[in-house]
Amino acid sequence: MNIVCIGEILWDSMPSGLFLGGAPFNVAYHLTRLGNQVTFISRVGDDRLGKEAIKRVKNTGLSTAYIQIDPELNTGFVDVILGKDGIPEYHILKPVAWDKIALTTDVELALESTEAIVFGTLAQRSETSRKTIEWIESSNAIKVLDLNFRFPFVDDNIVAKSLELADIVKMNDDELAVLQNWYHLSPDTENSLKKLAEQFSLKRVCLTQGSKGAVLCNKEALFESEGFKVDVTDTVGSGDAFLAAFISGHLLNTPSHQLLSLSNRLGAFVTTRSGGTPGYSLGSYEEISTLTLPGYQNSEHIPD
Repeated sequence: MNIVCIGEILWDSMPSGLFLGGAPFNVAYHLTRLGNQVTFISRVGDDRLGKEAIKRVKNTGLSTAYIQIDPELNTGFVDVILGKDGIPEYHILKPVAWDKIALTTDVELALESTEAIVFGTLAQRSETSRKTIEWIESSNAIKVLDLNFRFPFVDDNIVAKSLELADIVKMNDDELAVLQNWYHLSPDTENSLKKLAEQFSLKRVCLTQGSKGAVLCNKEALFESEGFKVDVTDTVGSGDAFLAAFISGHLLNTPSHQLLSLSNRLGAFVTTRSGGTPGYSLGSYEEISTLTLPGYQNSEHIPD
């Protein structure tokens, strides 16, 4: 599949070291591992960390042709503090290079000639990158929104506009709680997801719930799948891995329950490693079922 991911690329500073990250980059990385053709659009600084980021991206097999170089701003950097159970807190520097992703002719062409576009809300905190991302309204591709709330960089107007642009939305429990408050939704998960799908004309709304699994809502039905209880190192990037598997399966018309199970499995696998882009080798989406999950019994099988 030909998929575009647009948004932030940055360095996560964690107790175990520096890891290249940013939700759109993480999703692009995992989509590539699953055998997709991916165009990644972002911006780094003309600094040491930017040069190292370009080098690392090349090593993943992703093209760097659409990673712009900013002559003034530094490469994105985040201090990650791991709390209880490996759950992270993020301190995100501003302004940085990915705040200035420019809408070039090459970017327009990439967004026009793709099957799906993955975008988020964080990269829209600045006007330049926001206007570039908003251009996707002109594209006929499937638009996949990762809410990826990172306070204080959460603006209700930007979120509403992003929901209007999207065909598919992925969120977690905390993000759903924010939307329930903003839009006066029912505290009931099923009712909230159905109302969001109706209000914003969404084809699919996906809710991740960590070890509890995930919920998928469309106009016809609601699907639930249990998660995998594994030995967690940290949860950085697990939602991004989940989303990459979800997009791959969606484009392949995978049945909803199998789609959720495989997506949960890849997300769980990432939590057993450090950072959001651990090394692993798969040739296809279906091979997710072969991943070993430390701490999970009978991990060689997807649960029915």
